[in-house]
Amino acid sequence: MNKSAAKTEKIVHPFTPIYDAHSRVLILGSMPSAASRQQAFYYAHPRNRFWPTMAALDDSLLETVEQRTAFLHRRHFALWDVIASCTITGSSDASIRDVQVNDFQPLLAATEIKTIVTTGKTAGRLYQKYAQAETGIEALILPSTSPANAAMSLDQLITAYRVLFEL
Repeated sequence: MNKSAAKTEKIVHPFTPIYDAHSRVLILGSMPSAASRQQAFYYAHPRNRFWPTMAALDDSLLETVEQRTAFLHRRHFALWDVIASCTITGSSDASIRDVQVNDFQPLLAATEIKTIVTTGKTAGRLYQKYAQAETGIEALILPSTSPANAAMSLDQLITAYRVLFEL
């Protein structure tokens, strides 16, 4: 989406977390990008490197929603976002205002989650500010896989995210 064409709007998180009773690691983004909101699935922007990073680390094909969901369950990962609703311009984390966070207690009660990881500094900062005291779990903040984080190569992201497979 062209930045100049992006409009500021109030967004309510449009889809549910992915998890099952055996999930042990919760991976949190900030708020789904415009592309992810449109496709109703996490990290759906074609240039976001989350799924290519996971595929490289798992040595698997993660191209469809079904493959990605099966991977999350197989690896005991849960996937969600910190923000339940906010005002945002397009997909810009820097524009996020009026934050309401998700209630993590039902998810934590229904799973074996003991580790929380965020995909980027914004998600980490928001989690620490609004949710960490309630959950009692300190988050590990990993680099953003967003195309906006051009400073990190795919190889650097793969190295950074390897920790997920060691938890």
